[in-house]
Amino acid sequence: MTDKISDKDRKDWEAFLSKDDKLENKDVSLSKQKIVNIKSIDLHGYSLDEANTAIEKLINNCFTEGVSKIVVVTGKGLHSQNDKDPYVSKDLGILKHSVPEFIKKNINLIKKINKFEDANIEDGGSGAFYIYLKKNLL
Repeated sequence: MTDKISDKDRKDWEAFLSKDDKLENKDVSLSKQKIVNIKSIDLHGYSLDEANTAIEKLINNCFTEGVSKIVVVTGKGLHSQNDKDPYVSKDLGILKHSVPEFIKKNINLIKKINKFEDANIEDGGSGAFYIYLKKNLL
């Protein structure tokens, strides 16, 4: 590599330095594009029917409002009383399993969803999950 700078490059550099224009901070503009509209719901204390009704209403409202991500906190089912009832499945009675199953079986809801994903530890870990919604094109 040579240490010599051409006259054209020197003139271009001097012209650049003499301008008062500020350069756009690309890091800031990129971070603005990544803003995600997020809503959340905590289903602790809900019965199965209440939880299913609430999640259905929330998904429909969020889809209409253009929300792209929903954090659903169901809990881990550690305090569930289902193990005392021999007629209720220990796994399916827990909101953690039942709510996603309800959503997957609801054709109208599943059409509005891109994907499900386990939540990060700061959002509830194994006691929560994310729902990523499709864009409402209407």
